[in-house]
Amino acid sequence: MWSRPPFGDKLRAELGSPRRARRLGSSPRSRVWRAELSGTPVVIKQLIDAPEAAERYAREVAALKLSSQVDPPVVPMLLGTDPQERVLVLEYLEHQRPPEDWVVDYAAALARLHAATTADTAGVLPFWSGPTHEDIDSFLGLAQTLGVAVPSGVRTELDDLVDRLAQAPGHALLHGDPCPGNDMHTSSGVRFIDFEQAALGSGLVELAYLRIGFPTCWCVTAPTQPLLDAAEAAYRVAWRQATGTDVQDDLTDACAGWLLRGDALVQRAQRGTADHLAKIPNQDWRWGTVTARQRLVHRLGVISQMTAEGGDLAGLGQQAAAMRNGMLTRWPTLQPPPTQRP
Repeated sequence: MWSRPPFGDKLRAELGSPRRARRLGSSPRSRVWRAELSGTPVVIKQLIDAPEAAERYAREVAALKLSSQVDPPVVPMLLGTDPQERVLVLEYLEHQRPPEDWVVDYAAALARLHAATTADTAGVLPFWSGPTHEDIDSFLGLAQTLGVAVPSGVRTELDDLVDRLAQAPGHALLHGDPCPGNDMHTSSGVRFIDFEQAALGSGLVELAYLRIGFPTCWCVTAPTQPLLDAAEAAYRVAWRQATGTDVQDDLTDACAGWLLRGDALVQRAQRGTADHLAKIPNQDWRWGTVTARQRLVHRLGVISQMTAEGGDLAGLGQQAAAMRNGMLTRWPTLQPPPTQRP
């Protein structure tokens, strides 16, 4: 369907007039068109008037500018902006169907995106915010409702975890929602789009997406162990090549942080509206490829495996295993997430 995108005098003076504009599918928070400028295909995106629209627009523009110097590119080229109308004009990318081992190239590109910023970038984007002590209350409350005893010391472990995540060093350029679908697999490599939630922080919180099951995404997948190992290794190699330093620490804290967040069981529009973990005993709901209970069972299994040899979260690992077993006993038909993206 042909339609007219918002393209004011400023953009027309800089880029010319768009032709053959066609609406594309997008989230409820934006409108997107494919159009042509002087015969060249482009994407025109407008963030619609909604809560936090101005902030989301500013984050996206800042992230695209910060990452524009990465070579090979990891984002589409930003061709023009109109802050008054919250419009961006972007290079058009031809998406190809990802290969079965897509997570390897994805992880390497994610590392290069994360490495786009330095300590001097502080303040350009908000700092990533992790789970809170209220999330701990919800998680432990769910355990009690499920009839799972909380081992001695787990509350202290979780309080310390929340504090460590809040103080985690790092100035990586975080995408904010690095989901399958926000990665474009092109003939020239992987590019990321939709940076409305971009932030700065530790890259580990997004590398953890692969292992914990893409927690903020509709398309939860759980890559096979060989692919997971290859992808995490590719991230670490790409990070070292880009920064000259090694990735610090393992992923246990980052994955455990996602386990605590009940808001990572629902779509963005529903986050912050209720205690979603508290609903699990009485209600299940499908979002994308899996249900909320499937998401949680997968995350519990990941944490119990990652902490099997002890460490700072050994008690949490025991509790996670008990909660997972309890859920599978109560709901034996729960299936693991798919191993491939839809």
